[in-house]
Amino acid sequence: MRFISAVLTILFAATCSFAASDYNYISPETLQSNIENNGQMLIVDIQVEDEFSQHHIKGSMPTYAYPAKSESDTAKLDIAFQKQKETDEPLVIVCPRGAGGAKRSYDYLRQKGVAEDKLLILEKGMGGWPYSELTVTH
Repeated sequence: MRFISAVLTILFAATCSFAASDYNYISPETLQSNIENNGQMLIVDIQVEDEFSQHHIKGSMPTYAYPAKSESDTAKLDIAFQKQKETDEPLVIVCPRGAGGAKRSYDYLRQKGVAEDKLLILEKGMGGWPYSELTVTH
């Protein structure tokens, strides 16, 4: 009985760690530090055009791919895919809240061939970005 309990515990832990590792995230603090230290990263913003115009991270590449549900949405990410292929830099996906649209964009770029260790999602997206000095607003 103890053996079965131990096996179930290991299986549960492995399942939880697999689910938690489906996506790579970057904290706002880490991204801010990377930007200020001129770290090489592609910051790919998927917000719709109106939201991007209102606020975005300095140096980010607009794609307007949000919500990344249709083929026409995800096709807007192809320019980011090409740029990443040319530079091999890590690619950070920024969406309104760092949730569904970012995950769908991540999945699309992973399927296109971007290495998973080069894909990141900004935690909490633009909604959680606290660095006004690194934000373009209109």
